[in-house]
Amino acid sequence: MEAVLGSNLAIFVAITIVIMGFATFMAGQALATLWRPLWHVIPYTILLGMADRFLSWALFGGELFALVPYLVNTAVLFVVILVAYRLTQVRKMVTQYPWLYDRVGPFGWRQKAG
Repeated sequence: MEAVLGSNLAIFVAITIVIMGFATFMAGQALATLWRPLWHVIPYTILLGMADRFLSWALFGGELFALVPYLVNTAVLFVVILVAYRLTQVRKMVTQYPWLYDRVGPFGWRQKAG
């Protein structure tokens, strides 16, 4: 497990899920609020994954240039940023254009009938 995560499970949860997960969620919200296209989440996620590896290395002595833990952490952060982006995009569409769209669940909207 440590070879995949780059550290033990507690450090993975503390750094990747809590600290960097919050930063990634906020980045996803910011991108959607500014109406940036979806592909902009990719460079942000890559940079946040690098910051995650750096924090694991600097605070807990993890390996800095480990490819597999970087890919696992970045994949987790990619899911978080996509969820934040879509939730914010849906919220903005149904609040800014209430005469056009209805919310369909947390991740979608549809055009109003009639």
